[in-house]
Amino acid sequence: MASNFAINNIRDFEFIIQEWLPTEGVFNYPQFADYYSRDDVKSVLEPILKMCKIVIEPTNDENETHPVTYADGKVTTPPSYGTLFRKLQEEGWGTSNIDESPDAMVMPEMINAAVWEMICAANPAFMPYVMLTTGSANLIQSYGDEKLKHMFLPKMMNGTWAGTMCLTEPGAGSDVGDITSKAYPTDDPRVFNIVGNKLFITGGDNDFSENIIHLFLARIEGAKPGTGGISLFVVPKLWVNEDGSLEDNDFITTGVEHKMGLHGSVTAALSAGENGKCRGWLLGIDPRENNGKGEGMAQMFQMMNLARMETGHMALSCITNAFANARDNAKERVQGRLLTNPKAGRVAIINHEDIKRTLMMGKAYIDAMRAMMYRVYLAFDQRHRDPDPAVRKAASDLIEITTPLCKAYPSDEGWWLIGEAIQSYGGYGFCEEYPVSQIARDMKIYSIWEGTNYIQSLDLLGRKMKMKGGSVFNAWVQEMVDFYEANKGHENLSKEFANLGKALKAYQEMLKSLNEVSQSNMSMVPLYSRRILTATAQLYSGRLLLDQAVLADKKAQEIGPSHFDYNFYSGKVASARYYLRNVVPNVWAVAEIVIDGDTSAIDAPIEVYEY
Repeated sequence: MASNFAINNIRDFEFIIQEWLPTEGVFNYPQFADYYSRDDVKSVLEPILKMCKIVIEPTNDENETHPVTYADGKVTTPPSYGTLFRKLQEEGWGTSNIDESPDAMVMPEMINAAVWEMICAANPAFMPYVMLTTGSANLIQSYGDEKLKHMFLPKMMNGTWAGTMCLTEPGAGSDVGDITSKAYPTDDPRVFNIVGNKLFITGGDNDFSENIIHLFLARIEGAKPGTGGISLFVVPKLWVNEDGSLEDNDFITTGVEHKMGLHGSVTAALSAGENGKCRGWLLGIDPRENNGKGEGMAQMFQMMNLARMETGHMALSCITNAFANARDNAKERVQGRLLTNPKAGRVAIINHEDIKRTLMMGKAYIDAMRAMMYRVYLAFDQRHRDPDPAVRKAASDLIEITTPLCKAYPSDEGWWLIGEAIQSYGGYGFCEEYPVSQIARDMKIYSIWEGTNYIQSLDLLGRKMKMKGGSVFNAWVQEMVDFYEANKGHENLSKEFANLGKALKAYQEMLKSLNEVSQSNMSMVPLYSRRILTATAQLYSGRLLLDQAVLADKKAQEIGPSHFDYNFYSGKVASARYYLRNVVPNVWAVAEIVIDGDTSAIDAPIEVYEY
């Protein structure tokens, strides 16, 4: 079968959490202090690595041999999914990590992220069930009353019940304010009758949990139009009575999508209230008591923002596994002779220059993206638990600015990067018997999920750059400038820092030019927004990767070439060299394009698009 979980070590996770990031304060937070320390990273993650290989990887084959099916109103999922879902939930690798009870043993977000990265790499189609159950439980924990928490959270955390979020409708995708789902009052002021249809709902149904808890967006009759009037409801597939018993809730699956990839993940079309008997609990304030304003979108964004992070992270996990497989294949496959020494005989293809370039490119992108992701996961821990308001504010600002980068950059770049991993196989990469084909199919959805990456770019330019009059974003850029100024004289990385400095200057000039031209031509913002997001992510990733390289260069010199860790540290320096010399130059290339102000793409009439 094609399945292959090829990630073979956790060394980079150890470096990030134990050596690079300032994590001492996080491990001293009361929630973690009695259970974890920086020295425990290996003891937690090595068993997960082993579990992914032995337990989870085999389930990935079932996505192709036993994909999701739908018949007579019911879905079937791969046979192993129920056992795996309950195992991960019961053993604490899933939803229970949000447990806020005093004696709960939860992990720092950084460690949890590493756990999820490996699980997703082992079976990308399975991961949404855990992720969405966690996100929906988190919303109930944040906004539900004690009754709802008691009713739903224990069974969602232990894997008895699953959860998901229901936003998209047949006529309303990214323009969620146009949803038509309605909520009508009942005799109970917290319970409403729900009527509506939802589409493209990942994890919207399954055959392995006793119930599915939907976080459902609808508009209460009398609420404002648009997003401002939307409310959020807890709508279980099966209604939960006061005594805990379950009964039909007039909530059905009407079909499943036939997708390019993630064949073990249900993407469902759902219908609520066809017979007028679907009920849901309102979270938050009734808009009729709040001048027609609902709280649903603000509440849902708590789940969506973390889901956007996780979507980008799932893309990264697929990229990592694709290049790990490409590496292993390149070591094993013997073909061709070196141009520099053709008489020496045939060699493994990993010795060929273009394969070396391909693998170094993959490593550099992976190191850069992972540096960005885990720097932000550190901020999630700080925002949630740090006792210092200033630390919490700084962490929140960083999360706000970087969420669109973390979602869009890995999921945009992953499609062509995995294409390069396929290319390294030659013709074998195009065959389904080899894993990179399935990884590519599975990965493509991430640039579309949780708001397309165009939506992410508008969020960056339209909201994040303008937070508090632009002061937050300007401070974020200034931090990169300060880092450059403090390190530009580094002896072994002078060229790389010079490129960072050039990119920073070009980036600032680009934003100034865009701001000026958009005053008279607002269409310039959406025209260039995706490319600006990519350049922004490359700039920030380059800054973080150089920070890692400075540390790694120092450690490599200290331990010397004979040390077992020397190749790891020298590899971090090599990643930074490649990324700063081959990727970051795109920042000033984009800047030149934006400053040039070419509008040919929008000046031409739509009639020209005939091929």
